[in-house]
Amino acid sequence: MKTFTYRVFIKVWLLSAVCLGLFAKVDKDELVTKIHTKPVDSKNQFALIGGGCFWCTEAVFEQIDGIMSVISGYAGGQTKNPTYKDICTGKTGHAEVIKIHFDPQKVSFSQILEIFGNAHDPTTLNRQGADVGTQYRSTIMFYDEKQKKEAELWKEKLTSRLVDSVVTEIVPAPKFYPAEEYHQDYYAKNPEQGYCSFVIRPKLKKLGLE
Repeated sequence: MKTFTYRVFIKVWLLSAVCLGLFAKVDKDELVTKIHTKPVDSKNQFALIGGGCFWCTEAVFEQIDGIMSVISGYAGGQTKNPTYKDICTGKTGHAEVIKIHFDPQKVSFSQILEIFGNAHDPTTLNRQGADVGTQYRSTIMFYDEKQKKEAELWKEKLTSRLVDSVVTEIVPAPKFYPAEEYHQDYYAKNPEQGYCSFVIRPKLKKLGLE
């Protein structure tokens, strides 16, 4: 009888966990949909950038005043609805990116690019530290001509200041695919995880964000 009761309890608990997980995912998907279907105007703008592992870039920009939301995801490849497992093969063509929803009255696109340049090494091709592969490439995916010109100017100025050339690609924004739920707000949820402790936290401290 005890064994039966215990098994029933475990099954009920697992079912509850699954249901809660499903509801959480639905809520997140609804949030992502709402964020990314809003029109871009003077009060509501987006930036789409990639600078290595999106856990890092997401953690950086979530600390910046004027940033309304940051969603980790994939962009720039040929596979539809890619998964993390897919993009890790390096065969889908996608980069790990973050889609930033920002208030231009508080932080400008050019300021976002400055932070972006300091948050990763834009001179290494398809690599950030130990993360190697095209999915970790440095990329700015612009939404309009204004962003394109600002990105090109940023790249030109930064290259003039550095010994090595900036290899950041500047391309039109393609379709963006939000990453799986467990990737979202990764540092905030897992501050003591190894990668967070030894890679992300030192970067935040270096940037004066923690």
